[in-house]
Amino acid sequence: MTDFLVFAVVGYLLGSVPFGLIAGRIFGDIDVREHGSGMTGMTNVIRTVGIWAGMLVLSLDMGKTILAVVLTRLFTDSLGIDVVAAITAIMGHNWPLYSNFKGGRGTAPGWAGLIVLSPIAGIVASFVGLITIAVSRYVSLGSIVGATSGAITLIVLSLLDLHPLAYVWYGPIGATIIVVRHKENIQRLMSGKERKLGHRAEGL
Repeated sequence: MTDFLVFAVVGYLLGSVPFGLIAGRIFGDIDVREHGSGMTGMTNVIRTVGIWAGMLVLSLDMGKTILAVVLTRLFTDSLGIDVVAAITAIMGHNWPLYSNFKGGRGTAPGWAGLIVLSPIAGIVASFVGLITIAVSRYVSLGSIVGATSGAITLIVLSLLDLHPLAYVWYGPIGATIIVVRHKENIQRLMSGKERKLGHRAEGL
């Protein structure tokens, strides 16, 4: 139980590092939370600061979850702790301790969690998500569809005993967090008001 608590905290603290906020300050001298969607993830950084800053933030945000899982594997043999650390990294990213609990939507750290726990599920999520974005030009839709497809794949692989059964929980929990955080995007998609990829944030 102690290991679970320790690495849950480690995952959350790593996830809380607000790379999007830092990139906005360094590359655009702005607080990205005050522009566009108000989120600190890659998409809003691209819209407010630029594509290269956004790509850097994507890589760093994914690295938070990967590092959290790697640390659990270095210091413990419990596979369940891998999942705990990955989930709390998503939570830290979405509700970061270091920036007044205002972060992103969890897509990048959630995607990284899939890749490191189950490369097959990560590939499925990547393929489905990127194809959806390419066709629709909606990053939010790609994130939702990619997270859902990756979660389903991980659940199936775990139940078929192709992955440790402990991994089965990452799919529904991680995907649910990501989809719920996209609630406003879903509403805009349904009303036809969602911003497409390439649109700059208003006022910039």
